[in-house]
Amino acid sequence: MTAIQWLDDRLGLRALRELVSHKTVPMHRYSVFYYLGGMTLFFFLVQVCTGVLLMLYYRPSAEEAFESIEFLVTTVPFGWLVRSIHAWSANLMVFFAILHLVSVYFLKSYRAPRELTWVSGVLLLFLILAFGFSGYLLPWNQLSFFATKVGTDIAGVVPVAGEWMLRFLRGGDRVTSATLSRFYGWHVAILPAITTVLLFVHLLLVQTKGMSVPETVEDEARRRPPMKFFPHFALRDLSGWIFALGVLAALAAMLPWELGEKADPFAPAYANIRPEWYYVFMFQTLKLVPGGEVLGVEYEAIPILLFSLGGGLLMLVPFLDRKRSRGWGIAGVAGLAFVVAMTCWGYASLVPLYIVFLTALLLAVFAWITK
Repeated sequence: MTAIQWLDDRLGLRALRELVSHKTVPMHRYSVFYYLGGMTLFFFLVQVCTGVLLMLYYRPSAEEAFESIEFLVTTVPFGWLVRSIHAWSANLMVFFAILHLVSVYFLKSYRAPRELTWVSGVLLLFLILAFGFSGYLLPWNQLSFFATKVGTDIAGVVPVAGEWMLRFLRGGDRVTSATLSRFYGWHVAILPAITTVLLFVHLLLVQTKGMSVPETVEDEARRRPPMKFFPHFALRDLSGWIFALGVLAALAAMLPWELGEKADPFAPAYANIRPEWYYVFMFQTLKLVPGGEVLGVEYEAIPILLFSLGGGLLMLVPFLDRKRSRGWGIAGVAGLAFVVAMTCWGYASLVPLYIVFLTALLLAVFAWITK
């Protein structure tokens, strides 16, 4: 008995090969959007690999966190490169996750029987955003310290549960070493464990339910022969990963992630401090809310509750959009326009608009290459 036969008898590799050999991908003018999920998965895998390497040197305490990263980027061979790749891939993972969700939303790929695929995908996006929030504090520099303080202060204004949420996030009344160790535990243990399980469920649903074909191109998809997932689609996906790896390496090498100054709770906060780019639209919205309260509820709590309601509605879209009405498409455009506009306002520039234009251009070129 060969080693392959031995493994086949115990792991069922033959059934897996049968599944892969028969799986196909629909081909139509929007097929390019099928690659966005794989690109997000690629950056997640990069996060896992580089995160493990960073854990070998990182010490999660207020006294040693900054120094451990400083040692990593100045003394450890290629330590600066690993950290830069981790930071850049984190931002690119969020970017492609949002792009993937937006494409699925407007193509209405959440239609039955793929409701749970959409729900698991939205939950994964929320987890990715939580990764960004928890990992931001870990360098323990001035910027991350005060940004985390502002972010947790926002949670504290939520009615009824605000004080509990504030203490839960910080591990006390202030941002201290306890907050750092708590965020580290979430970032390297709790969130990865939950994400791994949910990611497995999401990928399983994608494999069993297949890829959705938008209603507007169903006739086109029927006329064109589907592409075999393996090896044709898988090789194209792999080509995208190799290209993304090159871009990631170039960004990390030419624009290394800065470390900044060590956090000092008694130092004044930086002027115009803001969170990571994917939270800027919420931060800018809160800046426009005047101080005060009504009926015992602070005004700042109102947009926070509205954002939470929006997240809940986003997750329930497949169950609410049963008649395929155009209203949900209009609502999606309005929501996306609000996010982009508030982000531009928060940065006081048109950089996010340029990013959107560049993304559309890259997708158009990629669609032309792979058609």
